[in-house]
Amino acid sequence: MYCRRCGEKAEIHLRRHRAAFCSKCFLEYYDRQVNRNIRKEKMFGFEDRLMMVVSGGKDSMALWDWLLKKGYNVTTMHIDLGIGEYSKDSRELVEQFSQDWKAELIVVDIKQEYGFTIPSLARKTRRSFCSVCGLVKRYLFNKVALDGEFNVVVTGHNLDDEAATLLGNTLSWQVGYLARQAPVLPSDHPKLKKKVKPLFTLTERENLAYVLINGIEFINEDCPYSKGANSILYKETLNRLEEANPGTKQRFLATFLRKGRKYFQAYKEDLKLHECENCGQVTTAEVCSFCRLLKRLQQK
Repeated sequence: MYCRRCGEKAEIHLRRHRAAFCSKCFLEYYDRQVNRNIRKEKMFGFEDRLMMVVSGGKDSMALWDWLLKKGYNVTTMHIDLGIGEYSKDSRELVEQFSQDWKAELIVVDIKQEYGFTIPSLARKTRRSFCSVCGLVKRYLFNKVALDGEFNVVVTGHNLDDEAATLLGNTLSWQVGYLARQAPVLPSDHPKLKKKVKPLFTLTERENLAYVLINGIEFINEDCPYSKGANSILYKETLNRLEEANPGTKQRFLATFLRKGRKYFQAYKEDLKLHECENCGQVTTAEVCSFCRLLKRLQQK
């Protein structure tokens, strides 16, 4: 098999595009995809101060490397979730990459800052691990961006992530979530930061190819608490469909964004936003979910 662009021996086969690339041409393809997403969706510019969330996985490491090479004004934020060796290894990898690039990095150690780890918080409040983890992350993404006066929060969500989220919301007919699912979530309050996903058209496999070609280290394991999560089941289901019919994930997400999402706009919740009376972060209640969770922990 030969590269579609240059005719040299191909190393990467993308079935959904019916194309194959050598390493050099694949990186050009990858570059065009991310550039196009940023421009088309008006995500950010070189004048913006970006805060990118990095976990240490292949997706966030690929995007971090790409943004630095392009010269964007990016600072990364890593959350140490306190999940044993998994968090320890992730933090060390991210800190090493930051040192190698002399790149700005903010590390939030939740045990040091708030006195708990994600496993202990989930156990003591009797909530599911993924639910607690998601709540804490969302709170900190916006809080750190607001405190640091960043313009945009950038995440490494990929095509597989977005298609799995869309499938889950569709199966449950979560019309409010379907109305809001998009590669750009605009700010609708002075204390809420714009959130963007530049990799939403690239698959996990393509991000893996990027980090391998560039020799970027990453954490090659899933969170030990993710086993049995619905998101994993949805990804496995979509992978089976993709294997039988390449391009399924891309068509599913792209068609929804282009044709389907507009039909759910009427279901956008007309929420009245407040500032939490405890921490000042934006919430729909007098006290935000994060502060209520901390209160439950203190009571326990």
